[in-house]
Amino acid sequence: MSLSSTSGKDLIVRHLGLRDYPAVWHNMQHFTDTRTPDTADEIWLLEHPPVFTLGLNGKPEHILDPGDIPVVKCDRGGQVTYHGPGQLIAYLLLDLRRRELGVKILVHKIEQTIIDLLYDNGIHGQRREGAPGVYVNDAKIAALGLRIRRGCCYHGLSLNVDMDLEPFSRINPCGYTGLETTQLSEHLPDSSLPAISKALREMMQAHLNN
Repeated sequence: MSLSSTSGKDLIVRHLGLRDYPAVWHNMQHFTDTRTPDTADEIWLLEHPPVFTLGLNGKPEHILDPGDIPVVKCDRGGQVTYHGPGQLIAYLLLDLRRRELGVKILVHKIEQTIIDLLYDNGIHGQRREGAPGVYVNDAKIAALGLRIRRGCCYHGLSLNVDMDLEPFSRINPCGYTGLETTQLSEHLPDSSLPAISKALREMMQAHLNN
């Protein structure tokens, strides 16, 4: 499945390129259901073709006008979001029991990874109480949603790097009416998805292994 991969401290990182959402989602489920206590944790870095995804508790009324973009009901937490080319996806397939990680701490680590990445690029990212993700000037730049099964997690985060943000206007992002979205290229014009992917990988590994 992997186009390329790196590893460290029992954490394998796979660079998958552009992949259809349903296939990757089902691969995550299969990986989680068949892993053993000795299976190394993995991070999958990739992009998706245009797709709206609706979480377990997602309300269809938050999908305003999907047009020709498919809507996939999935098993992550959260409401509706959009994925498309130019957005960096990081799926975290982790054994939380082995890492002795609670969900709140994991969410904090994921958000801190994004905040640190933004800071290194001169951008001030913030958390928002009761609304997981990372925001820049009240506009959402990164979303996250997880699924916990058998003490392990999958799904993860999406970071808007250099993409078409128009489809976000067709939904209430993450269930919030009128929530604005932003992306790295608006604050850092020379944003490169490969460079951001490398930086995210290194920071995520450091936070998870700390």
